[in-house]
Amino acid sequence: MATTNNLQVPVVEDGIRYWTEQPASVDGVLVSASYRCPWITSLFASLVPRTLYRIISIKALGSTARVQSNPCIGCWSRKPVTPFIQEALQNARKSAAANSSTQTHGRHAVHWPGLAEQTKSVTFLQGTLQAFDPAHPIVSNDSSSAIAFIDRIGSHPSPEDPMTDIDSGFDVVWCQWCLGHLNDIDLVAFLRRSYVALRDHGVDGHNGKSLIVVKENACSDAEDGGPKTVFDEQDSSFTRSDMAWKAAFREAGLRLVKEQVQEGLPDGLYVVKMYALK
Repeated sequence: MATTNNLQVPVVEDGIRYWTEQPASVDGVLVSASYRCPWITSLFASLVPRTLYRIISIKALGSTARVQSNPCIGCWSRKPVTPFIQEALQNARKSAAANSSTQTHGRHAVHWPGLAEQTKSVTFLQGTLQAFDPAHPIVSNDSSSAIAFIDRIGSHPSPEDPMTDIDSGFDVVWCQWCLGHLNDIDLVAFLRRSYVALRDHGVDGHNGKSLIVVKENACSDAEDGGPKTVFDEQDSSFTRSDMAWKAAFREAGLRLVKEQVQEGLPDGLYVVKMYALK
C-alpha cells in the first residue's frame, strides 16, 4: 500500500524483484495507451528536422518495456533501449529480430518499421538508471553497477563496430514510467546527465531543438499546493505530484516547454502526465 512516509526511498533490488514477478502483459502493467501522443509528435516535427530523428528510450525497472514491442521507432532512425528486467529485454529483442527480416509481412511488420530495410536501428542495453549516462551509454556512471551492451538490430554505422556512433548524443531522451524508481538525488542527477546528452541546446542552452520527454504517474499535490511524494512499498517506487516533478526539473536546470495529461487510461489509476523539457 502506498504511504506518504518520505523516510522510505526506492531500493533497486526490491524494484527488480517486483517487476520480475509481474506478468509481461498489458494487464500486468496497464500501459496500453503508450505512445499515442499527438502533441508530442507535433512538437517533435516542429522542433527536430527529419535528418536528425534519433531517439533514446529509457526504461529501467519500470513496466513499459515489458509489453511494448515498438517503442516509438517509427519516428526515429536510431533508438537504444535500456530495460533492466531480463524478460523485458528478451521479449523486445525477440520482437525486433523477428521484424528485421525482409520476409516479415502483415501486422508484425509495422511493429518495428525500418529494421528490415536497414534504415533504422534498435540498440539493447541493460542496466539501471542510477548507472546510466545517456552521453556515454555503455560506460557505467556507477562503479558498482555495469551497463551491458546486448545487441544492435537494424542499420549499423560500421560492420566491424556497430557502436561507433553510441556517444554521438541524441535529439530526444524519452523517459517513461521508470523515474519513480529513482530517489530525488538520483533523479536530478539523471536529468542533468540527460541534458548533457542532448545534441542541440540552442544559443542560451534551452532554446535548441533537442528534448527530454518525461511521462510518469502523478499523485495529487499537498494540501497547501506544494509538492508531495508517495512511496509504494509494493514495487519500491515514488509517485510524485505535479509540483514535485516540476521542482525536480527546476533543480536539474531544465525548462518546461509543454505539458499534458494522458487521456484514455482506465479509471481509478493515477493521473499520467507528459512533460517536454529543454
